[in-house]
Amino acid sequence: MYKNCLPRISMIIFMLFLTGSAAHDGNAASRSEIDAGVNKTLSKLYKKVAGSKGLASRAAGVLVFPTVYKAGFGIGGEYGEGALRVQQKTTAYYNTVSASIGFQLGAQARSVVIMFMTNEALTSFRRKNGWKVGVDGSVALITVGVGGSVDTDKITNPIIGFVLGSKGLMYNLTLEGSKISRIAR
Repeated sequence: MYKNCLPRISMIIFMLFLTGSAAHDGNAASRSEIDAGVNKTLSKLYKKVAGSKGLASRAAGVLVFPTVYKAGFGIGGEYGEGALRVQQKTTAYYNTVSASIGFQLGAQARSVVIMFMTNEALTSFRRKNGWKVGVDGSVALITVGVGGSVDTDKITNPIIGFVLGSKGLMYNLTLEGSKISRIAR
């Protein structure tokens, strides 16, 4: 009996998540709240990952999602709001949304930092509303090497990403399938 109910329960949870995400814009964080979260996230990244500040200074643009919430029960979803910085100034605000199906139970929060290392990559991102990771552009997730630093000389990808948990850089994660859209603020 319970096996037959699981798909229905999962679909109800997923629909509630989508409804909450769509309605979230009314309760969305203010510009100052997002900017404060971006500052805190970048400070955390620079402190935890040696070499990341140098990468950010070389990047054409840095997109930061201070908190991306993920929840799931069979079917899951993620939502977060952030800001794009060009030359260390916020130029636009974005949200990220994704859904997944598979074994999952619970909730977590993480921070995501995406660096556009070339002007071409940044321009391509800005031109498209509803930019999808893995479709419109690939994001190479960076892992930390020996000594907790990033070998910035070996990074040649036009778009790189960092995923931070409460204890620092997270491994074995993907941003594939995430949709990033500009939001009005």
